[in-house]
Amino acid sequence: MPKTGKNDHARKDEIPSTLQRSGQKAQDTFAKTYDSALESYGDDEERAARTAYASLKHGYEKVGDHWEPKEKRGPSDKHAEQGGRSPEPTAGGVDANASKAHLYQLAKELDVKGRSTMDKGQLVEALQKANTKATRKARSK
Repeated sequence: MPKTGKNDHARKDEIPSTLQRSGQKAQDTFAKTYDSALESYGDDEERAARTAYASLKHGYEKVGDHWEPKEKRGPSDKHAEQGGRSPEPTAGGVDANASKAHLYQLAKELDVKGRSTMDKGQLVEALQKANTKATRKARSK
């Protein structure tokens, strides 16, 4: 099913809920990439979705229950740096390549407990958990 409508913007009912709570540009990035990938890959919706998320993560990071523009465009983690078949785990939308100061600020915004004693890797893991929790809470409303 196409993710963009006649107005060339994302169809709200066709995109993931975290994107429904995000800005128009993030929604359109995902939807247009998804549609283009679907044309390229045939009916492989799973592959199209992976491609769309990879494109989204290049310019956006997941913060709580939505996506926000990153400070600096580029791959978010080692998985993204190595490509889709990488054995490295994904950071689930957290920009693991961001500075520790940036990750700490996000952890502060999301009220992550114990953030002041965490190293960068621990901050990434804690942000992943906080994002999952925020998304679960937003979906239950």
